Order: sequence, then C-alpha cells, then structure tokens
Amino acid sequence: MFRWFIICIIIAIVAGIFGFGGISEAAAGIAKIIFFIFIIGAIIAFLVYKKIF
Repeated sequence: MFRWFIICIIIAIVAGIFGFGGISEAAAGIAKIIFFIFIIGAIIAFLVYKKIF
C-alpha cells in the first residue's frame, strides 16, 4: 500500500510540473486517502500485536 502512495505522489508531482491541475489534484487526493488508510492500518496492527504479546 505504501508503494501505491509513492506512485500517486510521483504522478501528482509530474502532472503538476506539466500543468495538468486536475490530474495532479486527483492523484494527490488519492495519495492522501491511501496514506490515511495506511496509518489507520498500522495503528490497528500495532494494537493487535500489543494485545497478543
């Protein structure tokens, strides 16, 4: 999932450089959503791992 986040950020930067505002905004929005899902998943995994041990 982190790889998808990096790919979306790179697409947003490249699109921003070439002036494609809509594409860069969409890719940045997708990257933000994936990033927050990753953070929530990491917190849940940490709490589950902590309860097991």
